[in-house]
Formats: sequence, structure tokens, C-alpha cells
Amino acid sequence: MDQAIQAKMDESLLVCVYHGPNGERLIRRGAKIAQKLNCPFYILTVDSSPLDELDHEKSQYVDYWKELAKEVNASEFIIKDNEKRPPTKVISEVAREKQVTQVIIGQTAKSRWEEITKGSLINTLLKELPFVDLHIIAVTRGLKNYQEEHFEKGVRAYLIRSENESGYELTFNHSVKCSYEGIFFKEVGTDFNNGIFKFMKDNKMLEVHVTDDQVVPSENFLKKEQ
Repeated sequence: MDQAIQAKMDESLLVCVYHGPNGERLIRRGAKIAQKLNCPFYILTVDSSPLDELDHEKSQYVDYWKELAKEVNASEFIIKDNEKRPPTKVISEVAREKQVTQVIIGQTAKSRWEEITKGSLINTLLKELPFVDLHIIAVTRGLKNYQEEHFEKGVRAYLIRSENESGYELTFNHSVKCSYEGIFFKEVGTDFNNGIFKFMKDNKMLEVHVTDDQVVPSENFLKKEQ
């Protein structure tokens, strides 16, 4: 049997990322290892909240990781949202499903993800995956010059057609007139409803800018609908 084919059959790698600037480093590290081994390469992120309720910062990370997964030729980008089980259970389940032989985890990526890098949980993961090599990658707690946009916690909101049907307006009251349901993230320090509205359309997560309750009419999804 060809050695390259044999290697691809023998090894499979899973990179676990949680929301934070270190996710890209872990993904690229995993991609390099997978390239050397010539093996399948999976990326996993886990969150206890539904995907359409993630705050703006987390959603941006997920969107970026999806594009990065394509760039580094990952076999699959796996999202486990609305997940109430411990991360170790989810990692173990995915590792078994994908027949993973190596798992990469960041050491101090983010508070919740840090839990699985503490001794007892590391041991739990090792017990659940005795057949897997576990790589704990040291990462920085923060990155210099990393800028975060500032939004308040997201709240459920809706878009309705404006009276002149030239665009959409933001409302927090559900009615038969509502065209879209999603999450509104208000900018910090503004007295008006300025911010980002995120929603699902055609199985894709989209976002539009809101200014004084009005959705900017130049958004792509509005052009298609008008």
C-alpha cells in the first residue's frame, strides 16, 4: 500500500477552538501537522448557546474560522451549538465519530475552554480517549493590538418592512408584520438603537447594520428582496 495512503488511514487530527484571538494560531498549527501527516484535519468549536444567539464577537470568530477552515483545507469545520454537555463529552464524541488519533487544545484560550486544561478534566479526557494523543498548546491570554468592538449583550428583535417598503425597521415586538427574527447588539455608549442585527436566512448567518432603528438599505439581502 502506498505510504501516503497508509498515513492518511492511520492518522486523523482534531483542533478544538473556543472564542478568542488564539483560535487562528491553533488552527494553523493543526493544519501544519495534518499536512506533514497527510491526514484528515477537523476543527471543532463548542458553545452552550444556540448559534443564532451568539454575541457579535463570538459570531465574528465563527465566521472567520469557517473561512480559515477553507483556506487551510480542513476536512470539516464542526460547530456544536446549544450544547449543555461538558466540552470533554462533546470532544470525545466527535473524536470517535471521526476516528481521530490526535487532539489539539489551547491552554488558556478562554475562560470556559480553560476548564478542560485543568488537571482533573485533562485526566477525564484522557480516560475517555485512551487511543488519542492529546496536545496541549500554550497560548497567550491576549494579543497586543487586538481590537474588540463594543456591543451590549444581544437581545431578541425583529425586522419589519418600513412603510414606504424601501427597507426594514427594527422592532422588539413580535407581530405578523415581522419579516425576520434575530438578535440585536446595541453599540455601547449610544442612546439610540444603533448596532448590529444578526439573523438566519437560507441557512446562513447574516448581519446588517442598524442606524436609529433603520436597517441600512444597501445590504445585499435587501437588494435581492426589493
